[in-house]
Amino acid sequence: MIAITREPIDPYAFIESARKPETGGIVTFVGTVRDDGIEALDLEVCEEVALADLNTIAKKAMSEYHLQTIDIVHRVGRMNLTEIILVIVVGASHRQEGFAACSWILEEIKAYVPIWKKDICTEGENWHFSQKE
Repeated sequence: MIAITREPIDPYAFIESARKPETGGIVTFVGTVRDDGIEALDLEVCEEVALADLNTIAKKAMSEYHLQTIDIVHRVGRMNLTEIILVIVVGASHRQEGFAACSWILEEIKAYVPIWKKDICTEGENWHFSQKE
């Protein structure tokens, strides 16, 4: 599944769906809202463009890293500390491809997918527009 959602994400459903006889390793990344002096985080997205970008990233990862499965689900909207922002689950024949693919996918998302964040603090709000922040 490649998706953008405003609902909480359950990573375990994606891990379970990646279990296949030909899969030797399932690598998972779960990104959460961390305390960088903020109370909450608000993510906004150009959904049509972001979904197209996520699908492009997924197709390239499937091909280049020889994956059996791939799931990328990114949450948008307001989230509190420790809530899940992003889940990436890849199933590969071998762990090396799985780890490399998961890392590459994360960096591609951060570099190219138009998702913008707003830090929400007691002092106010601060938008971040750079993809690499």
